[in-house]
Amino acid sequence: MARFDWLSEYLALLQDEHVLVRRGSARELAPAHLLEIDAEDWGRSAQLAAMQDYRWCGMWGDAVDDHIKVYACLEHQGDYLMLQTVVDLQMPLLPSHSLSFPAADRPERHAQDLLGLVFSDHPDSRRWTRHQAWDEAVYPLRGDFPANRSDSAQPAVTPPDGDYPFRQIKGEGVCEILVGPVHAGIIEPGHFRFNALGEEILSLEQHLGYVHKGIEKAAVGRDAAGLVKLAGRVSGDSTVAHAWAACQAIERALSCQPGRRANQLRGLLCERERVANHLGDIGAICNDVGFAFAIYQCSRLRELWQRRNHELFAHRLLMDRLIPGGVRCDLDTAGIEVLRQDHGELRQEITELFDLLEDQPSLEDRLLGTGYLRPATARALGCTGFVGKASGQPFDLRSAHPYPPYAQLPMPARSREEGDVLARVQIRMQEIHDSLDWMDRLLDTLDEGSVQTELPQPKQEVQGIGFVEGWRGEIISFVRMDERGKVQRFFPRDPSWHSWPALERIVMGNIVPDFPVCNKSVNGSYSGHDL
Repeated sequence: MARFDWLSEYLALLQDEHVLVRRGSARELAPAHLLEIDAEDWGRSAQLAAMQDYRWCGMWGDAVDDHIKVYACLEHQGDYLMLQTVVDLQMPLLPSHSLSFPAADRPERHAQDLLGLVFSDHPDSRRWTRHQAWDEAVYPLRGDFPANRSDSAQPAVTPPDGDYPFRQIKGEGVCEILVGPVHAGIIEPGHFRFNALGEEILSLEQHLGYVHKGIEKAAVGRDAAGLVKLAGRVSGDSTVAHAWAACQAIERALSCQPGRRANQLRGLLCERERVANHLGDIGAICNDVGFAFAIYQCSRLRELWQRRNHELFAHRLLMDRLIPGGVRCDLDTAGIEVLRQDHGELRQEITELFDLLEDQPSLEDRLLGTGYLRPATARALGCTGFVGKASGQPFDLRSAHPYPPYAQLPMPARSREEGDVLARVQIRMQEIHDSLDWMDRLLDTLDEGSVQTELPQPKQEVQGIGFVEGWRGEIISFVRMDERGKVQRFFPRDPSWHSWPALERIVMGNIVPDFPVCNKSVNGSYSGHDL
């Protein structure tokens, strides 16, 4: 099928089903295509998209005056489609997308909790993000809710959410195992409720949202620079990728094009973030099954890598290096040569290390076949990044929907079919090699020029969307700004919204002692999910 023919085919299906639809402006949320759907046809539009094998990527609402605009993002053949509808604030009723796309379950519950959207046929009406922080009639993302409440109606301490109605499996020999929300290590809080028969896991149900920070509300009223600074803190281990997605959204809204060198440096920083996180997780996965040698070596390599970040870019994690219109930092000739040497040394070390790891029978015995995620399940849940790629989903924004500088320097797309912990490790290993090769090519072709472009001031309300391939996978950012350039709505969609539900499927049929390694092989971000 020729590029964009899929959209004509989808429009024809909508018209055949008498779905009320209107094409949006080509520039409004470019590069995505925008279709405005009547609220009554919202569910049917999802059914038809599922029939065409679209991937469901995310949804959010935007409360404006007396109505809520609702957006759903879908992907097909590397292109994006935005569905938009409008509901009245006094009767915000919509059909659910979750019946056609299981990935819509938690995002819809998030919108239910914080905006008051009601999904008439959603199979699960339990609170998700709210916990016990607000009364049933209070919706923090509406305009009448202040960002900082000081009234007496707001309790000083949020009551514990001890009555969340977890699903149970009853039967002889079945027991419940409670893990969290507070954990023994330094990781963020999340509750895991297992039903197990002996050592075999029959089911896992998660309850997240304990580190809800109010990111979406805190964004309101910020200028562009303040928003990017906030975006870089959505998930600290993905600070470059989230900041870049927010920059893209702002720059597209304002029709601003950063210079080639600025985009090249953004790509360099994003790949350095990818390498650091993959190194850390490969070592941690091996350590979870008792192979401590790997974590010693991977931690050493990651530490050297992050020290170089600090030396050349003034921050170990590369936080606040991106700004609207460009980057804060630049590279001189000496810095380029240092990076080339680093890449060669790391490539040599990981070649030997990864060969050793793949030739360890005891390690293979614990990882091979453990934590299997079926390709069909990965697709249904919208998994991207190493979780999706290890289960036959090769989608990678850098190759499927390339943006500068990847449009000029293509990145190979990788995938495997095995779908287990070992496959997720092997995808990470390959991505480190690919990133090193790509960064070398980038340094060989680095353009001259400015690394900062001044942002124009909007003359009216504008909105934009950003898509970036972070180390966990696809990141999406939506921004709406008023005529003064102040943010009115910000929604960052981390890939963990899709990988956390996948973990519930991954552990089924495994033994309880294998949960830590299954969990680490996914490594969902609590912070990126909880917002």
